[in-house]
Amino acid sequence: MEMQRGRARTSGTAERNRPEKGTRVVVVGLAVTGDALVRHLTRRGDNVIVLEDTPGTGPEYAARAQRARAAGADVVERPGAVRAGSLAAVADLVVPSPGVSERHAAIAAALRAKVPVRSEVDVAAEVASRNGGPVLAAITGTNAKTTVTTLTAAMLMAAGVKAVPAGNIGRPLIEAVEDAVDVVVAEVSSFQLNFTTDAFRPRASALLNLGADHLDWHRTFDAYARAKSKVFAHQSGEDLLVFNADDPVVAGLAAEARGRRVPFSVAQGAASGYRVLDTAAGQVLVTSDDEEIVALEALPRRTPSDVANALAASAMAVDLGADLVSIGDTLTGFTGLAHRLQLVTERNEVRYVDDSKATNVHATIAAVGALESVVLLAGGRNKGLDLGELRTLAPRLRAVVAIGEAADEVAEAFAGLTTVVAAASMREAVRKAHDLAERGDTVLLSPACASFDWYPSYSARGDDFAREVRELVEVDG
Repeated sequence: MEMQRGRARTSGTAERNRPEKGTRVVVVGLAVTGDALVRHLTRRGDNVIVLEDTPGTGPEYAARAQRARAAGADVVERPGAVRAGSLAAVADLVVPSPGVSERHAAIAAALRAKVPVRSEVDVAAEVASRNGGPVLAAITGTNAKTTVTTLTAAMLMAAGVKAVPAGNIGRPLIEAVEDAVDVVVAEVSSFQLNFTTDAFRPRASALLNLGADHLDWHRTFDAYARAKSKVFAHQSGEDLLVFNADDPVVAGLAAEARGRRVPFSVAQGAASGYRVLDTAAGQVLVTSDDEEIVALEALPRRTPSDVANALAASAMAVDLGADLVSIGDTLTGFTGLAHRLQLVTERNEVRYVDDSKATNVHATIAAVGALESVVLLAGGRNKGLDLGELRTLAPRLRAVVAIGEAADEVAEAFAGLTTVVAAASMREAVRKAHDLAERGDTVLLSPACASFDWYPSYSARGDDFAREVRELVEVDG
């Protein structure tokens, strides 16, 4: 199918929310996304005020603030609720950085004053549409967003389609849509989607899975799921939604989509969509038209989650112009991303696996479900989730090492079901897990919580786990 580029849309909510040049725009937050937004908005002639509640002390923040001021923006640091609210209430547009809640004083004031609040991805989608920019593909879900975004972009590039990954994966979408490429494959979060309008209409979208996450921000699972569904809310006609037919919540939401719907499934005997088909030569991944993508045995990783990711990315890539040979080659060469069930080492028949990216219960359940006998390291900063749901994993667990702020919640979840010990540092956690593990076990860091109690990011947490493991097995070995 020929890709549609630069579809201008000038009606509906986006038109009503669109500011003219020289209007007042309040940007909330001056991290990577805020920095990119300020550069874009000042270039187009807007009067920009940046609100930064917690200005950094390092050179990166200083450089962003200097850049913003040099471009003509007013940077207001630690504005306080009253000033933030008063500035937002008289603006023409407010653009929050990802993660800024509706309960932030500036957002709440803007909503009360009926000032449009739009996310950076919404503004970026409009820029692409108005300027004849790249086709936009958008991928969301509770887990696997980064993996499927990476795979989809890699498949397209392997097929000769000029594509870049962007969005929540790292590079702000507002920058990527100005690249001379055919397709921008955007990972989008519930935070970003929450503040989108009808300007955000991706040519192709994917809803991968839904489990409870970020309930400290969204408050209810329904609100979280509805935010995720905005990835396809404004699609219609030939726009594509790829969705997980095995997830009942996803499938229920997908039924509301007004564009084309293409399911994927790893369920045995699935009869339609992108799926695994039994053939005389073995199991193969196939398209909705039963065309072979790749043999299951050819995939370096074959857990149900890995297969689901491969199917979802393939469905997106085919529709965006990739051929099946390039897609198959990409899948057979893909060994996964860092901190996602990543093998650190194996010693004395015990495997040590870093799954630090598992920051919610849904991800941890999927990770442990792919293994046999596990010593689980879990805990951190809970995001308003019910960690008691982890107790279903008890039959697969040798023991649990509870860490971080949520250690008591983790211990309570497994009380009476398996051995539970607490650790006050990653070093102590790794050593206790090592002592508890037996031959054939996997020591798995899959925390079901955010990292921000002990670390600045999940990657820093995973790196520390890997360092402690390597140091321990070198000494022990």
